[in-house]
Amino acid sequence: MRSYAVRRALALERQRRWCLAHASPGALRDYYAVPFVAPTTASVECAFLALDIETTGLAPHRDEILSIGFVPIDHHGLRLGGAHHYLVRPEQAIPESSAIVHGILDDRAGQGMPLADALPPLLHALTGRVLVAHGARIEHDFIDAACRRLYGCHFVAPLVDTLELERRAVARAGRVSAPGSLRLDALRERYGLPRYRAHDALNDAIASGELLLAQVAYRSGKHGTRLVDLLRPV
Repeated sequence: MRSYAVRRALALERQRRWCLAHASPGALRDYYAVPFVAPTTASVECAFLALDIETTGLAPHRDEILSIGFVPIDHHGLRLGGAHHYLVRPEQAIPESSAIVHGILDDRAGQGMPLADALPPLLHALTGRVLVAHGARIEHDFIDAACRRLYGCHFVAPLVDTLELERRAVARAGRVSAPGSLRLDALRERYGLPRYRAHDALNDAIASGELLLAQVAYRSGKHGTRLVDLLRPV
């Protein structure tokens, strides 16, 4: 019997085919034209894209994307030459509460590109890759809201969430997570990774990618790790 994670991955592939048939011509349909990575693929053979976005808040239906940072991961190595960072120009003023976190103010954001110009290069970079993020649901839901708005079709992708991977590891060990112990910076310290400057989209994307590789190295057993072992199950 197939595992739930495999069934979920196969369901995503069916969604991809449906979206390919119904999406309008453009960047999103081009993204859907390439099959998703097979769930049984060894992780070392998978193409990943570590991603982070900074936003004006946490509600995709009303808040806006301010910056996008991503870096490809191939053969368990970050390709820094393929890393990119974009500022996105919002349509409304940036709330002070969010500016305190990421440091992006209205004057700087005003120099960014429209979301309609920022989304196509991200979708192109994601094509044929697995999305990696810490707390990946935020990235997914904001991209989904943007795709629905710009292309009239929802966004689906295979997801690896470094936060969810650690939650599973804690549950398997029968431990209880201390408050703050699953934050990106705290987990990097636990895995012996260097400190970094948080709340910059590219820095956070690189930090998440490095954390994933540390998690994979820690958990890989005799038979290695397959993509299905890493995928976010829900």
